[in-house]
Amino acid sequence: MRVIGLTGGIASGKSTISDYLRQHGAIVIDADVLAREIVRRGQPAWQDIVSCFGKEVLQEDGEIDRVRLGQKVFSDQRARELLNRITHPRVIEKTRETIGRIKKVRPDAVVVVDAPLLIEAGMDSLVDEVWVVAVDEETQVQRVMERDGLDRTAARQRIASQMPLKEKIKRADRVIDNQGPLAKTLADVEKYWKEACKAARRSHKEQKREADCRGG
Repeated sequence: MRVIGLTGGIASGKSTISDYLRQHGAIVIDADVLAREIVRRGQPAWQDIVSCFGKEVLQEDGEIDRVRLGQKVFSDQRARELLNRITHPRVIEKTRETIGRIKKVRPDAVVVVDAPLLIEAGMDSLVDEVWVVAVDEETQVQRVMERDGLDRTAARQRIASQMPLKEKIKRADRVIDNQGPLAKTLADVEKYWKEACKAARRSHKEQKREADCRGG
């Protein structure tokens, strides 16, 4: 099996790359989906969030209002760090468990951990290689403004809440330039995907050989 950590800055186009890899056979673990699961009403993380941030971050049905919570943490580093301490360890554990389950039934699979905070949360320790989707900051700003209906100041604030993209690139095994034509970007991704598939098959064969030797 081969585990890829896919990350990038806000509005870098990571979801487009994740969808492309899924269509080509990758098993995608979406960290955002896991994060929503662990904060559902009544879960331990939900209880911690309500205790720390108050009931004003709840919707009428008692679920976490992600918009209200986001407004609190994006403008307050301490609040953001507190939320991360509540959620990150639980997301990491669920990701680790999911990878383990996949490995038992699909030892030759390529798994993609799609996580915007892959490096910040320490989830890169779970993967074999890190892929970073990259665009320049002005492109990020424009996309965040259009996508989320924010002004320039708020968009920059959102971007600044994450590790600078240049720092993520330093930690990358693969950098996916999503600045130019999409066709060029996807051609690069396809090349990296084929290499990951070869690595997964090679790893599976080696593990099978070792298992055969132990059995013998």
